[in-house]
Amino acid sequence: MMVPPQIFIIPQYLIVNKLGMLNTIFSLIFPGLVSAFGTFLLRQSFKSLPKDLEEAARLDGCNIGQTFLHIMMPLARSNMVALGIFTAIFAYKDLMWPLVANTEQSSMPLSSALAKLQGQFQANYPQLMAAALISCILIIVIYLIFQRQFIEGIATSGGKL
Repeated sequence: MMVPPQIFIIPQYLIVNKLGMLNTIFSLIFPGLVSAFGTFLLRQSFKSLPKDLEEAARLDGCNIGQTFLHIMMPLARSNMVALGIFTAIFAYKDLMWPLVANTEQSSMPLSSALAKLQGQFQANYPQLMAAALISCILIIVIYLIFQRQFIEGIATSGGKL
């Protein structure tokens, strides 16, 4: 988490290029699939669960996979939703990676499209402000829909903003 994310741009680009996934939605999602923040958030979530649940499941005949899938994951659901919201917001506001991984206008997210909307020598500020407002509405709606899980996931994991 102490390493700046710009260091990973070249390796991520090479991986996405080798997979043949440039200019796709996958190339935008790829950097957010595994993150140190998500690892620490879910680690704290699973460490806070009582060990007695795991032992009770083992006595009832569950193997490790069944214990994780049927007992531990439902209890950590709010933390996973909070992580999903964080990952979506981080990916939504990212500017550099979409400009590197996508060159086509059709696969450009809103933040990168806003950057391309501004000209080199002039800017149409009313049009830019209207587009920026429209791009903010989506994140506000997502937050309002998942507000309860978002707050519950942060409160139970011990994570701080």
